This record gives sequence, C-alpha cells and structure tokens, in this order.
Amino acid sequence: MTVRMGGLVSVTSGFAGAAGRMQIARGLQSLRNRAGLTLAQVADRSGFSKSTVARYEGWQDRAQIRWSTVKNIAEACGGKPEEIALLVKIAQAPDEGWWVGNSAVPEWMDPLVSFEQEADYEHVYANTIVPGLLQTPAYALATHQAQEVRIPAEEIERKVNARMQRQDILKRQPPLHLWVVLDEAVLRRVVGNTAVMADQLDHLRHMARQPNIDLQVLPFTVGAHAAGSGGHFVLLGRDDERHPLNSMAVAYIEMHRRGLYLDHPDDLRSYKVTFAYLRSQALNVSASEQLLADVRKEY
Repeated sequence: MTVRMGGLVSVTSGFAGAAGRMQIARGLQSLRNRAGLTLAQVADRSGFSKSTVARYEGWQDRAQIRWSTVKNIAEACGGKPEEIALLVKIAQAPDEGWWVGNSAVPEWMDPLVSFEQEADYEHVYANTIVPGLLQTPAYALATHQAQEVRIPAEEIERKVNARMQRQDILKRQPPLHLWVVLDEAVLRRVVGNTAVMADQLDHLRHMARQPNIDLQVLPFTVGAHAAGSGGHFVLLGRDDERHPLNSMAVAYIEMHRRGLYLDHPDDLRSYKVTFAYLRSQALNVSASEQLLADVRKEY
C-alpha cells in the first residue's frame, strides 16, 4: 500500500484504526504549525527524537506507539487541554472492527473500511464496475470470480460475504451519505450474465431512491470528461467546524491489487474539483434513474 501524509498511532492494548491514525497525525501537525515549531523544536521540548515526532505525524507504518507519547507531543506543541484530551481519546480507542485481521478484506482495503466507519460522506467515481457498496451478492461473486481465477471457491465466498458486510455502513444511524457517479460503461458491461445484470440494475434503482444515496450516470454522449483517463476513485470525509481536529478527509485511488491513499490538501482539492465537475457533467438524478430503467429493459 502506498500512502502520502497522515498519522499513525497505537496504544499498548492494540492499534488505532486508519481513520484515528489520520486524525492524530493531522492534529499533531496542526498544533505544531499553529505554534510555529519545527520537528526538531518539538523533539527538544517533548524529549523524544525528531524521527519519533515525525513518525507520529505520519502513518507510513503500523509500528506500535503509545497514547502517552501523543499526549506529550501535543503538550510540547502548546495544545489546549480539550485538544490534547481529544487526541488522547482517539489514541486510546483500539480498532476492533470486524475487518481487522479478517483475511477476506485485502490489506490495502483495511484503511478504506476504517475510514468509512468514521466518515459522514463518501463520493465515488466508478468507470468499470459498480462500487462495492452498491453491488448485489451475485454481481460481487462474478467480479471476484473474474479477478481471482486461482482462488478456491470457499475463499471467494468469504470475500463476497465481507463485501456485503461492508455495506452495513449504509444502514447505520446516522447513515453514511453516498454520492456516486457511474460511467455509462458500468451499466453496459455484462458482469456475470444478463440475469445478474438485471438484478444489479434493479438494485441500483432501489438504492438510488434511499435518502442517503445520490446516484448519477455519466453518459457516453458527454464524450471527454473531467476524470480524463483516470479510473475509480473515492473521497471520504467528515467536516466538524466546531472541532476541527475531529475533521478528516482522504482520497482513495483503486489500483490492481493495491490502493493509493492521499490526504495532502493539494491532492484532496484536485480530486474534489474533479468530482464536482463530474457531477455537473453527469445526468441529474432523475435523468439518471430514467437511463437506468432504459438500460434495464435491455437485460
């Protein structure tokens, strides 16, 4: 897995999830920048090495680190009591989600599932297959069978079950707000067989009517579009204006058997602009539902 920016932290009883690690990293970076301190200066004030301070501001590895170190670094940066308490609370919360240690969830997907548990919104552009959160069991089975040609049927079944369990995030209270832009090619590509596609399109139409889901189709008639030659990407986040340290945002770019996670402000800004243009270029929600109905008749 390739990552850029973010933060990693764990506690003596376990490891904080990727979402928590990112919050802690951003929190420590924010406190240090606000104080106008360098990594070396924070290291001197906290009594830790510069490399340790840098590691707590990054999530490039999963080495175990302590909540007490998070506290000391935050104090060295002049954090307010409530800010320090928030970061310590996050660090003390071990990640015990169903996906942790679950071999049916690929290692590069582990952070994505963790982020989904904490995010308020998820924006997805899909140009090849239906996003996992909206797949039917039969469609998910067909995609895994096509991609994992040398994996036993039992293992594929476990992967499908894990994908269905991941969809529970859409039923939580309050539910995740999912906004999806589907390239028309996703509707036209026959995955499995026509029966699988008919059921999948019916499911998409049903899910598009849910209050927490917006679905738009990017038609072929648009021609060249904002995503260019880029592929599937996801934007996840949570905005908390009252408590900025509680906010989070990350972009996930799906690749073959790995994922790229970006949280640098410039990267996030670029993908947010791209998604905004894709939404404007796609059919509106009503027209998209009509296109779904029209394509459904072809199956």
